[in-house]
Amino acid sequence: MEYFIQQLINGLTLGSIYGLIAIGYTMVYGIIGMINFAHGDVFMIGAFIALIALIILGSIGLTFIPLALLIVLIVSMLLTSVYGWTVERVAYRPLRGSFRLAPLISAIGMSIFLQNYVQLSQGARVKPIQPVIDGGVTLMEKKGFLVSFSYMQMLIIVTTLVLMTAFSLLIARTALGRQQRACEQDRKMASLLGINVDRTISLTFVMGAALASVAGMMFVLYYGVIDFFIGFLAGIKAFTAAVLGGIGSLPGAMLGGLLIGLIETFWSAYFSIEYKDVAAFSILVLVLIFLPTGLLGKPEIEKV
Repeated sequence: MEYFIQQLINGLTLGSIYGLIAIGYTMVYGIIGMINFAHGDVFMIGAFIALIALIILGSIGLTFIPLALLIVLIVSMLLTSVYGWTVERVAYRPLRGSFRLAPLISAIGMSIFLQNYVQLSQGARVKPIQPVIDGGVTLMEKKGFLVSFSYMQMLIIVTTLVLMTAFSLLIARTALGRQQRACEQDRKMASLLGINVDRTISLTFVMGAALASVAGMMFVLYYGVIDFFIGFLAGIKAFTAAVLGGIGSLPGAMLGGLLIGLIETFWSAYFSIEYKDVAAFSILVLVLIFLPTGLLGKPEIEKV
């Protein structure tokens, strides 16, 4: 039981990171009906920006951890949002009226470009960082096995819950959220009603990139090591989480992220770690066979 509880905590932590990235996927799909395959690399850039900001703050002697993390969070969200806005302007907006595969191919090209851009600018070697947040709480102990809940894990889970709640309220109760839902239903009609569709879509990309930057910061603080390739696999896992939970649903994206994190963690703990990705994707296939729209997704109604 102690081992199970420890793996449950680890899985919820990993799933929270996946969920933050998956929300970006599902927001973009919900408003323009396309998948932003460069989103995982935006997450990677957010992690690098957070790492660079931490190093700069440490070099100038800012050692008060809460203030340093707040500054890193703000800087990472602002700069990563610029990348998200650029992806929309370069890879999506010029091709919005083209056939559906064109923006998809463009996004894949943007993903490759961002990977190589970071590889050239930061190098291909792994970038480590010393632990910033140490310590935790021991929940139970039995026969020398400790069930610990670290402060870093608490921070990740609480931050994810707060952001999930905030963005759900934003979409449900604000003018921007109503504009996003209107664009999701019918962009042409929304434009005729006076909604600035281009600005709404750009803001959606910016919001998704900001969430990805938070996930990137949490990733580098939790694992303490990053490289230019972390965005590819994390992006694929987060996209899988969005599909599993129901693409287009924010709670579904978070649920899918938590499930993917739990599946990977428990499979690695009780079976073979080499096949954890196989287990996650196999569960996805099984869910989609019986629930084609995902766990919380709604069937699309085709307008005739």
